[in-house]
Amino acid sequence: MSEIRNVLLLDSEPACAELFRSALLAAKNGSFQGEWLGTLTEGIERLRKKGIWAIFVNLSLPDSQGIDTFDKVARAAPGVPIVVLGCMEDGVIAAECVRRGAKDSLLEGHFDAHSFTRAVRNMTEQQTGEEALFAEKERAQVTLDSIGDAVLSTDMSGKVTYLNAVAEKMTGWSRQEAIGLPLGEVFRIVDGTTRHRSPNPMELAVQENKTVGLDANCILICRDGSEFSIEDSAAPIHERSGMISGAVIVFHDVSASRAMSLEMSHLAHHDPVTDLPNLTLIKDRLSQALAAALRNDTHVAVIFLDLDGFKHINDSLGHAVGDKLLRSVARCLVSTVRTSDTVGRQGGDEFVVLLSEIKQAEDAGIAARKILTALDAPCTCDPLDLRITASIGVSTYPEDGEDVDTLMKNAEMAMHQAKANGPNSYQFFEQHMNARAIERQSIEAALNRALERQEFVLHYQPQIDLTTGDISGVEALLRWVHPHRGLVPPAQFISIAEECGLILPIGRWVLAEACRQVQEWIDSGLCVPPVAINVSSLEFRSEGFLEGLRVVLRNSCLDPRYVDLELTEGALMRHGKSAVAMLKELKSIGVRLSLDDFGTGYSSLGYLKWIPIDSIKIDQSFVHNVTTDASDATIVSTIIAMAKGLKKRVVAEGVETKEQVNFLQTHDCDEAQGYYFSRPLAVASFARLLETGIDSFVHDPSKGRSIGHVLRSTWNSKDPGVDVDPDGSVF
Repeated sequence: MSEIRNVLLLDSEPACAELFRSALLAAKNGSFQGEWLGTLTEGIERLRKKGIWAIFVNLSLPDSQGIDTFDKVARAAPGVPIVVLGCMEDGVIAAECVRRGAKDSLLEGHFDAHSFTRAVRNMTEQQTGEEALFAEKERAQVTLDSIGDAVLSTDMSGKVTYLNAVAEKMTGWSRQEAIGLPLGEVFRIVDGTTRHRSPNPMELAVQENKTVGLDANCILICRDGSEFSIEDSAAPIHERSGMISGAVIVFHDVSASRAMSLEMSHLAHHDPVTDLPNLTLIKDRLSQALAAALRNDTHVAVIFLDLDGFKHINDSLGHAVGDKLLRSVARCLVSTVRTSDTVGRQGGDEFVVLLSEIKQAEDAGIAARKILTALDAPCTCDPLDLRITASIGVSTYPEDGEDVDTLMKNAEMAMHQAKANGPNSYQFFEQHMNARAIERQSIEAALNRALERQEFVLHYQPQIDLTTGDISGVEALLRWVHPHRGLVPPAQFISIAEECGLILPIGRWVLAEACRQVQEWIDSGLCVPPVAINVSSLEFRSEGFLEGLRVVLRNSCLDPRYVDLELTEGALMRHGKSAVAMLKELKSIGVRLSLDDFGTGYSSLGYLKWIPIDSIKIDQSFVHNVTTDASDATIVSTIIAMAKGLKKRVVAEGVETKEQVNFLQTHDCDEAQGYYFSRPLAVASFARLLETGIDSFVHDPSKGRSIGHVLRSTWNSKDPGVDVDPDGSVF
């Protein structure tokens, strides 16, 4: 059912009222109900009751005349459409009424049913259009206030004409306050880096008649002084004719995303532990430094620094302490060099210092000495005070290379040489180091293929009971038979295998092969003593070592009592209580345990009383001069006495002379191993030794030579597989 619209006529003439009634009946745009009153007073009283949709008022009423009549009606019914009626002489007044807000005017001569009808229809259509426009504006307003972006518009003069709710919040200006103000007063933007005022994007949009964006890194300064990082676009506003009437800008807050982007960029180029530049940024800085040095004819130095003994601190005291130490070292390095230089962390315990635009290469040596001196001071890592030293390698541009990678590589090679020379030292790069590095790379590459090509073999060296002369043990020693290099001494490849991680698969092979061979000898009827197998620190702490040992014993069917695992002091001390737990697990399996190279490690004796080992092996460096050096003699005799007191067996390594044997026997050493008795032997030769026993070689009546000479001459001549390399060291 259509809405009833009440239309009020204020006119004293009945004829006019009839025309009014006919017009309402003839109107097709809605259902109308008319009310007729003859005076202004009556009309004002009716308007106070509301409910009038439109008003027709004659400017000449009994109680009111002219423009005053319209004004009083307009005040009584604000917002209600008004049509004024009058005689021809009222034309000027009627026009003024229209100017003041009247919707239309009807004068005599046009004052009939048709004109009434047309006026009603026009008001109806106009109201419908206004309502539609209002609804559209409301929808637009709700939409603009609901979106996450701020919207602001201006006219052609650059005065603000609109802000949505987000724009009000971001600028700090309400819509009512901002409308009519210059854009630059409401929308203040500056460059985030220079802080200079940024160009007005709306002016550019109008000038170029296209959508434009803000400059990067733009900052909006709010009314209260707070700031937002923003991104935006501005576009011209066109009239129906195509003419530009203003511009609109849409912008949003990107402070969080920009901060995150900066943080991600920082993380991508900085070390998370020390916040120093990482390798990526170091190389970029070095590239820039080289370009500047080329332009200015100056030098650049790369200092490659590796901390001495950091791994032990990290393993024994924990990663938290290790990280504190790294941060302390980082602060020390930064404070030691110039602000124009770069200190970075390559990774682990390795740091890189770039000295840009130095006058001469020797200046790098001065910087290296300053760094070593600075690091010599105790580093406080609550609650500990730790001392750390470093090994430093130095390369310089243009002497040692003209590109980033070459300089970095050469500095690292020089660092390795410094470390080989001894801790707390620095070394400039020298050309011969490159040849050694190439050799090392060649060995590493060959090692990667050695296992699959079955190039490794085990040789076996007997351990002799110094009381009975019997073979009381045997040590399995790794040898690498390279297809082109021949027999490669362990000293040339074991450290490389440890550094590149190959020591783990190699160690597993040694363990499996030694157990397999011992069981084979047992199956053939030979009397075989326990076999000593060296276990590196990396193997000892590797995941799955215990289970791997169980698998090897199970697969080889070897009784665990035939296995004697040799570990170094370092391997045990680095792991503290966890090492003790591991040793107890090993003992529960049934294997024997020996402490190898005793006396060369940490010089701590307290741990001997709580680690469950069976024997101690005295390092050959002490045994070698035991008959000529009183200090070594004292050390060896003390170790033997201490081990006896702890009820551990003692094995002396590197025994080469009868005099050394006599000394060891005099001091009650249990066993000895060395060239005096036998070099490491290949499998077949050692099998014959097990068959005949050591006594058959003790003395050759016809030649009167010692056991050592007899064994070496006899076995070397009969068995080409004997290892004649003077280095009898284990891997």
